[in-house]
Amino acid sequence: MSNAVAEQPAVEYGHVEPAMVHFDDLDALGILHNARYALLLERALTAYWSDRGVAYQAGRASTPDVFHAVREFTISYLAPVTGTGPVAVHFWLEHLGTSSARYAFRFHSLDGTTTYAEGHRAVVRLDPATLRPAAWTDTARAVASTLLRS
Repeated sequence: MSNAVAEQPAVEYGHVEPAMVHFDDLDALGILHNARYALLLERALTAYWSDRGVAYQAGRASTPDVFHAVREFTISYLAPVTGTGPVAVHFWLEHLGTSSARYAFRFHSLDGTTTYAEGHRAVVRLDPATLRPAAWTDTARAVASTLLRS
């Protein structure tokens, strides 16, 4: 993320994307609002895929794989993020099916010592005309393979 200048921690699988927590992301207690985790994860995933050519560009999808819907989102909050600044979003794929994918993720401190939250996010690629499940393209499979946890 362009606002986060921190180094990305090394991970054995998946990818770590820094995410910036801004003042307006905090709740009345001064901690990261629970609803903002989904937004920060979405931004981290968007940055990863966009850097690899799967994005909206000039008002259009660069590939049909951009057209997908979230089927499931679960999260467990383990420790509060207590202010503004960068946090690390570590994500990977646990499953890549014909038309679906299941991410696992965790939010943690930049040094990796504190895990703030963890969960899963499942998506289904849809055909824009029918809104029925459609197979991922070879392009998406190639990018997704870099995120699969063995």
